[in-house]
Amino acid sequence: MSSDTSKQADASRRDFLTMTATAAGAAAIAPGVFLTSPAVAKPADEKVTGDKRWGILIDTQKCANGCTDCVTACQTENGWGGENDPEKHSSDEQRAQWIRKAELKDRATGHVISLPLLCQHCETPPCADVCPTGASFKRADGIVLVDKHICIGCRYCMMACPYKARSFIHEDLKDQLPWAPRGKGTVESCTLCVHRVDEGRTPACVEACTAENHNAMFFGDLYDENSEISQQLRKHGGKQIRADLGLNTGVRYRGI
Repeated sequence: MSSDTSKQADASRRDFLTMTATAAGAAAIAPGVFLTSPAVAKPADEKVTGDKRWGILIDTQKCANGCTDCVTACQTENGWGGENDPEKHSSDEQRAQWIRKAELKDRATGHVISLPLLCQHCETPPCADVCPTGASFKRADGIVLVDKHICIGCRYCMMACPYKARSFIHEDLKDQLPWAPRGKGTVESCTLCVHRVDEGRTPACVEACTAENHNAMFFGDLYDENSEISQQLRKHGGKQIRADLGLNTGVRYRGI
């Protein structure tokens, strides 16, 4: 088969799968396991472009030890870790964590930093590089996502992620939210609340942090020099975790 014919066949196959999923309203990822089709957050003809690069700046000096407002907000918004989520009762190694709080201690001085950890939304995401089906991918605007309909649960992306930002779902789930489909046998991670971003809103973690006047998280377009996040980075700077890997992360930290 020629290269052009092969490309046409692949495109036709993708179009067929897309139309089938849309018509059905839900897609089966395994026997007896279904994912609700995500809600459309913007007009279909409004394409995501590379004109923006969404990111988050986290000021660890303002992030209080013991505060989990960002984690709770993410759980509520995206439906993981709630009372009806069996994953909440799994072991720590198996429990889903889209965002988690970690404490870093300087052994020399004893100084402790409270650090929210989530998907870093890399410009060159290792998770997408190793995914055999294309389920792990990066949008043109920098948001890294997992297409649960074609994720086969191989977990290569989990091994490739240097930030331990992804979770594998071991349990049957219920009460899924339309904008955050989940399913047994698939991998998931922070979506940067893509459904909110597409509606012009702020991710739930950032909104919760601001609402409580902690003001430790800033969200915005890294390409817009007038955005608050760009101004904060220009004035005070920000660092990447494992900058040596050259991934150009969309999440930056101050005070580490």
